[in-house]
Amino acid sequence: MTVSCNSGNEKSGKQNGPGKKELADLNRYMVRKDRERIENYIARKDLQMTETQSGLWYMIKSEGKGNFFSDNDKIVMEFECSLLDGTYCYSSKETGPKEVVLGKTRIEPGLDQGLRMLKPGGQAVFIIPPFLGWGLPGDGAKIPSRAVIVYNIRIVNNL
Repeated sequence: MTVSCNSGNEKSGKQNGPGKKELADLNRYMVRKDRERIENYIARKDLQMTETQSGLWYMIKSEGKGNFFSDNDKIVMEFECSLLDGTYCYSSKETGPKEVVLGKTRIEPGLDQGLRMLKPGGQAVFIIPPFLGWGLPGDGAKIPSRAVIVYNIRIVNNL
């Protein structure tokens, strides 16, 4: 006598959820929609921004002086962080200047990339799409799931 746990009611080789192709298509769609929202924001605000190959949008107001920042550089910056719809998230006016060590401090990959475009004293605006920001989970506090983030940054100094 043979006993089996398989009741025979299962669909052979079928998954209950979307497959890899469907997930990839959905991801491409969401990235495209985020890009459209960012482009509309830039047009409404009449900003002169550039997009990197990775998808970070930036406008360098002042590059600063000295060397560009790189791994292990300590940076002190003043900042304002909001969502694309203008919802306030964080500001150094409330928390004080933020200190980061590039490549070490846990920050959004897009912010890390953007800071490397600056030198001491630099100023910039960065628009970070979800896949370069806090992504699907958000930051667990003020930045929700899949949020596009706008950063206004001013480098105070580097230590």
